Amino acid sequence: MPTDHHEDPFEDRLGVALRQTGDTFDTDRPALIAAGQTRGRRLRLRRRAAVAGGAAGIALVGVAGALVLPGNGSGGGSSDVRDQRSVGAGPVTMPPATSITPQSFSSERMIATLTQLLPEGKVSGAEAWGGGGERPAPSVRLVHDDGEGGGAISVGLNRVEPGSQAARDAVTCPDKVYVPHDGCESRRLSDGSVLMLFRGYEYPDRRVDTKLWRAELVTPEGEQVSVSEWNAEAEKDAPVTRGEPPLTLAQLKAVATAGQWLALVPAAPDGGKGQTDDGRPADPQATFGGSAVDTLVTLLPEGAKVVDKGGEGEFGYAVVDDGEGRSLVQINVQPGMGDVAGELFTGAENLPDGTLVTTHQEPGEKGGEGVVMWTADTLRTDGLRVVISAFNSGAQHTPATREAPALTVGQLRGIALDPKWPTLLK
Repeated sequence: MPTDHHEDPFEDRLGVALRQTGDTFDTDRPALIAAGQTRGRRLRLRRRAAVAGGAAGIALVGVAGALVLPGNGSGGGSSDVRDQRSVGAGPVTMPPATSITPQSFSSERMIATLTQLLPEGKVSGAEAWGGGGERPAPSVRLVHDDGEGGGAISVGLNRVEPGSQAARDAVTCPDKVYVPHDGCESRRLSDGSVLMLFRGYEYPDRRVDTKLWRAELVTPEGEQVSVSEWNAEAEKDAPVTRGEPPLTLAQLKAVATAGQWLALVPAAPDGGKGQTDDGRPADPQATFGGSAVDTLVTLLPEGAKVVDKGGEGEFGYAVVDDGEGRSLVQINVQPGMGDVAGELFTGAENLPDGTLVTTHQEPGEKGGEGVVMWTADTLRTDGLRVVISAFNSGAQHTPATREAPALTVGQLRGIALDPKWPTLLK
């Protein structure tokens, strides 16, 4: 979760870790994905996005994601998953990814596993981390050249709580409103695992032609395998070497679903008993039991006609048009965020009931020419955070369609402070 309000508050999937990556392939994206997920719901802001395109995600990588940006499968991607509420659901209740136990596997084993799974070709620049220390989850990356040009390939391993939002997010296709892409599908496999195959770009605004293809696998037991590949020898700042990444979608699927990875996935520290570090049962956490997007629509001002909407659970967005052009409005509802008050709300307005409020007006950061982002961010005394932003474009990566967002800062503030939000907690 960014500590700087000038970051897009809806891209969190990789939190602070992603901001530390820089812009080169020299950083370890799989490890960062795992690190962001390890921070878990404490610093969570939706980037579902990303888990999917560019620096934000795939963010999933993103402050998101793997990426993870908002996605419901409706943004042009297809899905064979009829009910993703059961993604990763199994008979064993595992703790969230915030409490995975690192396992130390040799770098040689990680490299050998990936190399053995690749088609014939030359492998170079291989690096791997086996878990432990500052890299809590196993990861590996290398360059593979089948004679048509080298392409970077990386694999990251992690564990998510079966049936959790994190499990669903990992295998949900991103919405094209947030992550432009060429194709995405998510389907349940015969063993109950769910696999997402994504074809997109390193940069959502397509300022360079670096393609990013990704496979995300989540098993019923919560093992997560993330495989990414590019049509360049590095994610960023490297020339495109081939038309498409080195692995076909079928080969990408084969690597992601290979059983060898499952033995290397970090284990849960308490055997899946849901206990704290000192052995006590984990305290129940409040959860958001409503639909952020449906509630948002009921709170929009008169005249803001909804022309598109999406999201699920605690994240949602609506594209509205008041007759002066399209404007994206997005909202995130986050229970249990009381411990970030000092981090995110320094100098904030303190209302009589103790609610903290900050507002911001700043340029957009996703490449859309002339785009601005207006935000109202609130934190109630019970830890419920509601943050809403509006843009003067129908999507962050497209040029501005109007001078200012369709909602004023005051209207955004009013929506974020509406008394409906606390009533939807359970």
